[in-house]
Amino acid sequence: MTGSTETIYRVVISDEGRYSIWPEFKEIPWGWRADDKKASKQECLDYIAEVWKDMRPLSLQKSMATQPQGEQSTND
Repeated sequence: MTGSTETIYRVVISDEGRYSIWPEFKEIPWGWRADDKKASKQECLDYIAEVWKDMRPLSLQKSMATQPQGEQSTND
């Protein structure tokens, strides 16, 4: 019997839109959901590098989208 011992990973996405990888055999943690990608660790990391273009959390993206252009927060 010649089975592969390489761990298969799945790409997971948090509620805040952050990407990570998770071993396929483990239950996905609360607050995360599975993406369709399942592969070797490197293939998953390459996929994330390709699709995750905006690394800001979703809550920040939404907040910034509602601010008028050019307006900055005043946290002085």
